[in-house]
Amino acid sequence: MMGLKERVSVGIPRAAVVFHDLFMVWLAWTGLHQLRYAILPLPPSVTLWGAEIALVLLAQALVFWRVGLYRGIWRFASVPDLFNILKASIFGLLAIVVGLFLYNRLNQIPRTVLVLYPIVLTALLGMPRLLYRAWKDYRQSGSDKAVLRVLILGAGQAGEALVRDLRRAGAYQPVGFLDDAAKLRGSHLQGLPILGRIDEVERIAPETAAQLLVIAMPSLGAPAMRRIVAACERTSLPFRTVPHLEDLLEGRSLPGELKEVAIEDLLGRQPVTPDWKAIRGWLGGRSVLVTGAGGSIGSELCRQCARHGARQIALLEIDELALTRMEAELRRDFPQIACVPILGDCGDPAVIRYALAQSTPEAVFHAAAYKQVPLLESQLREAIRNNVLATETVARASQEAGVGTFVLISTDKAVDPVNVLGATKRLAEMVCQAMASPRTTRSVTVRFGNVLDSAGSVVPLFREQIRSGVVTVTHPDVTRYFMTIPEACQLILQAAAIGSTHAVYTLDMGEPVSIRLLAEQMIRLAGKHPERDVAIVYTGLRAGEKMHETLFHADERYRPTAHPKILQAEARSIVAEKIGEATSRLRDAVGRYDLDELALILCDAVPEFAPLNAAPATSSATVVAFPARNARKT
Repeated sequence: MMGLKERVSVGIPRAAVVFHDLFMVWLAWTGLHQLRYAILPLPPSVTLWGAEIALVLLAQALVFWRVGLYRGIWRFASVPDLFNILKASIFGLLAIVVGLFLYNRLNQIPRTVLVLYPIVLTALLGMPRLLYRAWKDYRQSGSDKAVLRVLILGAGQAGEALVRDLRRAGAYQPVGFLDDAAKLRGSHLQGLPILGRIDEVERIAPETAAQLLVIAMPSLGAPAMRRIVAACERTSLPFRTVPHLEDLLEGRSLPGELKEVAIEDLLGRQPVTPDWKAIRGWLGGRSVLVTGAGGSIGSELCRQCARHGARQIALLEIDELALTRMEAELRRDFPQIACVPILGDCGDPAVIRYALAQSTPEAVFHAAAYKQVPLLESQLREAIRNNVLATETVARASQEAGVGTFVLISTDKAVDPVNVLGATKRLAEMVCQAMASPRTTRSVTVRFGNVLDSAGSVVPLFREQIRSGVVTVTHPDVTRYFMTIPEACQLILQAAAIGSTHAVYTLDMGEPVSIRLLAEQMIRLAGKHPERDVAIVYTGLRAGEKMHETLFHADERYRPTAHPKILQAEARSIVAEKIGEATSRLRDAVGRYDLDELALILCDAVPEFAPLNAAPATSSATVVAFPARNARKT
């Protein structure tokens, strides 16, 4: 789409528009006088120019300027512009009446002229604008560019706006609508026929010679979207959708842009809408530090903080390429934000102390963690070092530096942990709880489920496997909770803004999603058919995986918060001294790389940890044998 300045430069010159409008004022005023006097037996002559007409033109011109009539562009004239013209005509009439009353007490001014003047002037000003727009649209639609024939699914407001955008772009030719509303059958919208129901697309698309299908129903629920996508797939034509309003507002899509149907559109869960006023009120003008700033969650957190009012963002990242990329993106997209890049391991006390001293943050978001479930089953030392001990290091340094809020990003796998990831994240939660004090740093823990399209997650894995022709699923019945990366980060900011002294927050994520269904939907979105074009192979659960995740723990009482989809858990009781002793023993065992001791300490510190101890048959890595529950020390 052209920018505003471009559109003005290629439109009608402003002086010509002003001359046209004033000429129409003169024509309306003198023409109405001619019509009024024409019915008299001896009509007086009408003066075509004089002090009276000059006063009318001056009064109306001042009103035109005052109401901003010349801020509009003829090329895009629409119904709101007509209302603006009508308003200018009515206020212009009032100004004319006042001026002429002071000039000649409205001598020989027929009342009929005063009544009809706003209506006639609105028509004289509005019709040329609309005709000019129609002519420009026709010229663009009739250009020599290669035109793609488009069939639109959905005859609502989004569909009507889409037709205008497609015609304006010039490279598309809308050929009709499909809609399930029976009352619309046989009617027309923007001059295009509504040809039938959406499930008739397989028959109607060839009849209209459509080359592209566009789903123009941005508020559609996931079950209906799955039905429509299935209908589109039967045509073998490419299909797109219009973006959601949230995507437009957040800058993830551009107005008029068509996007591919994303997997999150089909998963059966409506995104949670955050309370942006509360988030901006808490975040605005603050300095924040994000650990793991180059990761999937950390990088989106940086973007969200920059977008919603942070004054300064410190990026702490161990991966130099990820840090370089994120710093460059922030400096390019948010030049007003002070960016402080720091390369290093947040688990190193010297690094985190230096980062805090350099940025003096008022909030720390601890996003750095290892999260790959099967891998961590054979990497116990690194899981504990990074997920537990680094968390303690960052939380303690934040307290010593007087940081106002420390946010730990946790996982639903910490609720009833059966793997190393869940157990280490649960222990990290307990470490933060043990260190919490109402007189020092406010500690907040946020739990959520799997994040769509994050690095190493199932979505990019499936995308790669689809290209190879075979998708592997662990079990046909396995389910997981999912959310998008932006939604996860909005939840983190929302929870941090709520204001509790120490709390564990979790999201009501609705119904879990079948991984088998996820794989099938992704195959279809790739334009292929499950089992015919892409095989689905079931491999069995991997090390540390369970069939279904749990969002809520039986011993944690949950209560609503200011946000309807965020729940606050009452933290389970712990013995702070025991947690402190456990982390000291863990540091010693990490230094000695004593895996057996690490396993024993982890099981003792997290009593609800029930390890599955299931290793994949093809793995050559050492999987730690955790002690049986009844053999643990108390």
